Amino acid sequence: MSEAPVLHEIPAVPEQRTYSGLLIGLLVFAVLLALAGLIWSYSLAGRLTHAEAQLASTQQQNQQLASALDQTNARLRVTTETLGHSLGLTQKQLEERAQDLLRRQQADAKRLETEQAATKQQFGQQISSVSSDVSNVKTDVGGVKTDLNATKTQLQQAEAQLQSMKGDLGIQSGLIATNAREVDVLKHMGDRNIYEFTLRKGRREVVSTVALELKKADPKHSRFNMIVYSDDRAIQKKDRNLDEPIQFYTGKDHLLYELVVNNISKNQVQGYLATPKNAPVPVTPSGQ
Repeated sequence: MSEAPVLHEIPAVPEQRTYSGLLIGLLVFAVLLALAGLIWSYSLAGRLTHAEAQLASTQQQNQQLASALDQTNARLRVTTETLGHSLGLTQKQLEERAQDLLRRQQADAKRLETEQAATKQQFGQQISSVSSDVSNVKTDVGGVKTDLNATKTQLQQAEAQLQSMKGDLGIQSGLIATNAREVDVLKHMGDRNIYEFTLRKGRREVVSTVALELKKADPKHSRFNMIVYSDDRAIQKKDRNLDEPIQFYTGKDHLLYELVVNNISKNQVQGYLATPKNAPVPVTPSGQ
């Protein structure tokens, strides 16, 4: 009889090792999870402490504000009661007036908004017109500058045409004008005071601080006779010519005055009197 083969049993060691490794992994994960929870709890506790501190501060501020508000309300009640007694009004009447004032303020604010909107719309409509007007003004300014330059050129030309000659006292005169345009040039130059005059025969006319009287006018020969009254003196100027500088001294400072007749007609002459800039100025100048 043959012997049956003997079967050797294999131990289950790998399965046991697998369970051990899994258990260790779970333990490590649990430890890590516990650490994370601990850290989160610590952080949460810190935040909670900070929030509680802020809440306490806020509550303290609210209490202070509430106390201040109570004080303000108390003062307002006292003021309102005092005002009511002063005006003879009850609390209800004061409240009604306050509500009425509030309604009027709201109505005024609404009206102001409406007016501002209308003004803005109108401004928007006018802006293009203003831009056009500005362009026109620039054009006009350019034209004025051109005219001013032309006038300046004409003035310079007119100044160049002015003459200087010796007067009847033998003294070299300043520039003289022979017509109204040149008289205007002398005025614009501003180095002397210019007083225009018109004299009629036999009539004494005050010009600046002196008086002039025409005695004779001869338009045919462009000659005339005149008397100058100055410093209680009567200075005779006979047979003087058209555009001739007629000179005389006057005043305590012995200032040289100069007159020119540049138009002679029957019984009448026209011209101007030139005085130094430092000469006395009449209160009411005539002949200007």
